[in-house]
Amino acid sequence: MIKVVRGFYAVAYAVKLCKPDVICAYPITPQTEIVENLAEMYANGELERCSYITAESEFEAASILVGASATGARTFTATCSQGLILMAEVLLNAAGMRLPILIVNTNRALSAPLSIWNDLQDSLLLRDAGIIQMYVENNQEVHELIPQAYKIAEKVMFPFMICMDGFKLTHAYEPIDLLDQEFVDSFLPEYDPPIKLTTKNPLTFGSYAPPHCYMEFRYRMHNDMLKAKKVMEDVFKEWAEIRRDWGGLVEYKEGKTVLISMGSLVEIVKDVAEELNLGYLKIRAFRPFPYDEIRRILGDCENVIIFDRAISVGYEGVITIDVKNALYGCSPDVYSFIVGLGGRDVPKDLIVRCVEKVLDRKVKPGYYFEGLKEFEEVIY
Repeated sequence: MIKVVRGFYAVAYAVKLCKPDVICAYPITPQTEIVENLAEMYANGELERCSYITAESEFEAASILVGASATGARTFTATCSQGLILMAEVLLNAAGMRLPILIVNTNRALSAPLSIWNDLQDSLLLRDAGIIQMYVENNQEVHELIPQAYKIAEKVMFPFMICMDGFKLTHAYEPIDLLDQEFVDSFLPEYDPPIKLTTKNPLTFGSYAPPHCYMEFRYRMHNDMLKAKKVMEDVFKEWAEIRRDWGGLVEYKEGKTVLISMGSLVEIVKDVAEELNLGYLKIRAFRPFPYDEIRRILGDCENVIIFDRAISVGYEGVITIDVKNALYGCSPDVYSFIVGLGGRDVPKDLIVRCVEKVLDRKVKPGYYFEGLKEFEEVIY
């Protein structure tokens, strides 16, 4: 069924079809309407067997879901920006406790200065947390990724964060080919955790780990996150056979010059790549990082041009750091353009100008802030 809906509804409707047991969230712009839609569905009796809990903070919401997930419940929350960072302490525990909580993060810039607009700084700050991270290009993709995310998370036992651009996707009206209950039921089995807390079988989750055993826990997490790539690829292939193909960990078109981006910016970057007859690489999964795929696709390129909407302050663009590591020992020149921070527009002509600078050899390999306004330098 095709229906014109906002990104909020596309997320909420897909979550409803996945039959969560516990939804808990705290409202924060621009994710609020996701949980408002779910609250309305709950009030209307559309979320059978589900407990809907309004928390007093994001920290509390994540804490409630850790408890619920440990007892074997399928769980969901949505957040972004300062809310995600407030959750961070708890989410790190959820990852170490191997709890498959599903989080939709509506990417928003971090403070200070205060911004409610979109970039990727918030979720990328948690890239080392042990949480699967995937970035969607449009609202149809996020709608269809939600059942897949539950299936993956509940197989590999890691939290799963779907990242969608705040405002650019959340508030956008699009015709969405909505999934139906019968289809989702046939794809996503009931959650059957390998272990869970019960009164009959008491267990300890997240226990104290002295030096003689802590490192083994982290080693196991790392190894299992790497193994999750195969599970993800298998689920994506299964989805492609019964629904549509969104690509695997990455989506790409080969070329001597390849443009790289994540999130909603991908659509503009693809357009530019097509017009200029260049290659492109859409990074869908940032954790686990598609190291082998990127090295295979880009290893023989001449130019790699990355459009980064997050900066590792004092270093360079966040995506660029990992791409360069993957390409260590390979031949491409790597150019990083840091764009769109704090929701600044990234028009098509800006992307074209960046590409032309590289092709015309007006810039050397390195990183550049593009789209800055003139300002007076202030020394603090």
